[in-house]
Amino acid sequence: MSCYLADLLLRQYSRIKGEKGKGFRYSDIKKVYTIVIFEKSSRPFYEQARSYIHRGRTKFDTGLVLDFLQEYCLVALDVFREIPYAEHKWEEEAWLGLLATETVEEALILAEQYPWMVEIYKEMADYMKRPEEVLNMFSEALQILDRNTTQYMIEVQQEQIEEQKEKLLAAEQEIKRLQKLLDEKEES
Repeated sequence: MSCYLADLLLRQYSRIKGEKGKGFRYSDIKKVYTIVIFEKSSRPFYEQARSYIHRGRTKFDTGLVLDFLQEYCLVALDVFREIPYAEHKWEEEAWLGLLATETVEEALILAEQYPWMVEIYKEMADYMKRPEEVLNMFSEALQILDRNTTQYMIEVQQEQIEEQKEKLLAAEQEIKRLQKLLDEKEES
């Protein structure tokens, strides 16, 4: 989770710094939220009575409060499933119910409580009839991810090239300075 969050933050930093150039300020970077949905969570999730959404941020033992760019949200679907649907009243729970639904009966109960979900279930059923469409969407998402990774790698290499150019220019200037000193020494 920490690695994904760091990667997302670094990508945003690189993109914004590349866009703004010398006008870049750290305040241009927006918060990055990492949401992890567990289908089967570990023991610590069950030790939190009836809590299935856990939001967090960096905290210091001294009470020091700083606003960092990273925040976390962990969702334990298996813990969520243990709470009867009758207790779920918010739209957030409706979406979690959609993710946690395992039977047609559960889907019917959810659709009865949240009629706007009927259309979503119909669309899901269509995807089950045409799985190639889902694979195409997944493939397209991977292409975008590959393109973004490639762009990031190009930006990193471009920065390295610029650094090398600056070092080379400094070395050339030093050589010219030394050559001038040599020429002056030879003349005298």
